[in-house]
Amino acid sequence: MINADKPHIWKNDVYASVQMYNEWFLAAAPEAFKTTRISAIAEIERLMQATDDMRDISPALLKQKPGIINGLRMATSPPLARDRLMGLAGLPTNSLLKTLESGNLPPRMAASELNAQLDRICAMIARLLDTDLFPWLANGDPADERQRELAATVVADRLCGAVADPIVRNAQEQRQLALIEAWLTARGYRKQNLQTGRRLQDMDRGTFSFRQNVVVRGDTGKPVNIPVDVVIMPLGAPPETYPVLIEAKSAGDFTNTNKRRKEEATKVRQLKDTYGEEIDLTLFLCGYFDAGYLGYEAAEGIDWIWEHRIDDMEQLLG
Repeated sequence: MINADKPHIWKNDVYASVQMYNEWFLAAAPEAFKTTRISAIAEIERLMQATDDMRDISPALLKQKPGIINGLRMATSPPLARDRLMGLAGLPTNSLLKTLESGNLPPRMAASELNAQLDRICAMIARLLDTDLFPWLANGDPADERQRELAATVVADRLCGAVADPIVRNAQEQRQLALIEAWLTARGYRKQNLQTGRRLQDMDRGTFSFRQNVVVRGDTGKPVNIPVDVVIMPLGAPPETYPVLIEAKSAGDFTNTNKRRKEEATKVRQLKDTYGEEIDLTLFLCGYFDAGYLGYEAAEGIDWIWEHRIDDMEQLLG
């Protein structure tokens, strides 16, 4: 173990990790949010153009541009969460809304049922449109440019607010992976995805890949893919050695980490049930991971490396 068996140093590491995350957040998170906000404003402007300034919200338009459902949900008063819209529109599940959000239409849904559900979605959105943002809908006048810009900005802000945590989390994950890549590259490693069909043990020595799907046995016994953030085959690894698997994790508060701490234990259990006790998953941590979280992971046999001590990777790679 690198850190899991050393509880006497956990307190200092937690403090250093929180400080590092806070410094990154103050320096980078506002810019990440700003970039996403600019993109969101452009997205809402396209939505308003496609809907004739919110006058034409129809099943035909949703079929043509299914991804606009996200912006439409934020254009109502109050803005509608996916499950709230599902309930108000009388949809049996939220699967249709999820599919629309991904920019697609459900391939197996009967045309008549699809039309019926889209009709109910459009009717509910039209009924709840925020007329304070779109005053031209009430008075019948054309929308002027200032009104349109204001409406697009407000709806885009709502859209960004609804996904603020994922925006920050994705930016932090990209930074963590870039840091790992720079560390490995400086030590002679090269980035190379594991080719489909090759065993983990056959991964080329001195290579690494990001977001690699690893096949494990699911709870039903059928093979399923689980994503692993970083897969590294050490330079001097002997034959039939499993690569090092790393899960990059960051957190901006202590509450969510303790809510989600079982996820890693489940992933480790699936890996060991499939490949044996020789395979491990190591965490790469930055942020708010307290002694409660660390103790749980240690009890599950899971070790970790702190981002503020990334050189501990040397021990992991042997």
